Amino acid sequence: MKLIDGRKQANDIKEKLKKEISTLKEQGVIPGLAIILVGHDPASEIYVKNKIKTCDELGICTLLYRFTKESSEKEIIAQIKDLNEDDGIDGILIQSPLPAIFNEDKIISYVDPKKDVDGFGINNLGALLSNNELIIAATPLGILKMLENESVSLEGKNVVVVGASRIVGRPMATLLLNRGATVTICHNKTKNLKEITSNADILIVAIGQAKFITSDFVKEGAVVIDVGINRIDNHLYGDVDFDSVSKKASLITPVPGGVGPMTIVMLLSNVVDVARRRAK
Repeated sequence: MKLIDGRKQANDIKEKLKKEISTLKEQGVIPGLAIILVGHDPASEIYVKNKIKTCDELGICTLLYRFTKESSEKEIIAQIKDLNEDDGIDGILIQSPLPAIFNEDKIISYVDPKKDVDGFGINNLGALLSNNELIIAATPLGILKMLENESVSLEGKNVVVVGASRIVGRPMATLLLNRGATVTICHNKTKNLKEITSNADILIVAIGQAKFITSDFVKEGAVVIDVGINRIDNHLYGDVDFDSVSKKASLITPVPGGVGPMTIVMLLSNVVDVARRRAK
């Protein structure tokens, strides 16, 4: 078994981004990211803090716009429209999840597709589906980059994605399909899950249930990507039971230190990509 070191891969990408950002600044372009945070969800506060910290480290300008759960959708949408018109802003990020009273899909739909660095808008998801990849959601993009860095071939491989969310599962499956993999998506209505996953050459799990995937779900020699982050008694666990599965997997991501660091850095890579277009 070999561990896929997400922290090291993310740090390598950060160094490349620093150089690109330095070059952009010489051309008079400072990459800019606007973050919209609604409510006071503790996890969202931590995620936003980490994103801003990494932006500062790389030289990306960040602007944080806070709204309370008492704010109206109209106020938030008006702010998004202003940011769409701001030439100094390359990316607009709506920190998810929004409080339940808000229509998240509706709010995201107002983000200019060219600034939708999360890749969650209909335009970018639709482009992905038609194999015309524009801005790709950060977590699937990070996973793809990890597999590429480990020289994992996708063409003709049997890949199972457990979890069908818009953030990870669906765009991940489409990315893999675009690269010639044979893809199966499993979800909470899937029958015979163990039978399906145990035939996977590559198994990607994003369901939000700690240690759900045990060794009997996994084929000997499979590549296992664990997207889950579950906090229990101040400890972080993935969706995969690392101790048992690591004995069968040829490659596996740890939690923490696997997919998580790559997600943030690929989001910021999207911001830099947009800024690069502005520099031309």
